[in-house]
Amino acid sequence: MILELILKAIYFFLPAYFSNMTPPVIVNIPFIKKFNFPLDFKKILFKKRIFGDNKTIIGSISGIIASLIIFQIQKYLFNFNFFQNISIINYNELSLLFPFLLGFGTVLGDIIKSFIKRRLNILPGASFPIADQLDFVIFALLLSSLIYIPSINIILVLIIITPILCLIINFIAFKLKLKKVWY
Repeated sequence: MILELILKAIYFFLPAYFSNMTPPVIVNIPFIKKFNFPLDFKKILFKKRIFGDNKTIIGSISGIIASLIIFQIQKYLFNFNFFQNISIINYNELSLLFPFLLGFGTVLGDIIKSFIKRRLNILPGASFPIADQLDFVIFALLLSSLIYIPSINIILVLIIITPILCLIINFIAFKLKLKKVWY
């Protein structure tokens, strides 16, 4: 029962997970680097950068697009019994506004966390425990709740399992030299 709940929660949240993972990969593609600009356009607020160099226009857009793509894949897979059984929503009944809100919430949570990190003098890329793993979860759930509110069990599973998944995925990305730090 608990494994099924975990599987359903992870599957439901795949658009947000991919939205969170896509920007660091996309913005490091050499061709894209030339055209990528910081969201804050290097502006200063109270003698500190607003977000920093790691929050970029292309990164933000790519995160939202990733959410839309993963949702479309889930919508297709919903035609198969296995995927219907692990789905907590009917993908055929929801518009693209739902994955847009998941993706936008993911990106927004990360941007707000960066803003807070700058105010707390935490360097870009430096660890900000718990906030690094849950910022996007909270904002993705908040914005997407305008369309669909998952059960409290799904929300609790996401809050518990996401930090673990983030650390595992970040460690793998570090070992593959896709990230400079393991966290």
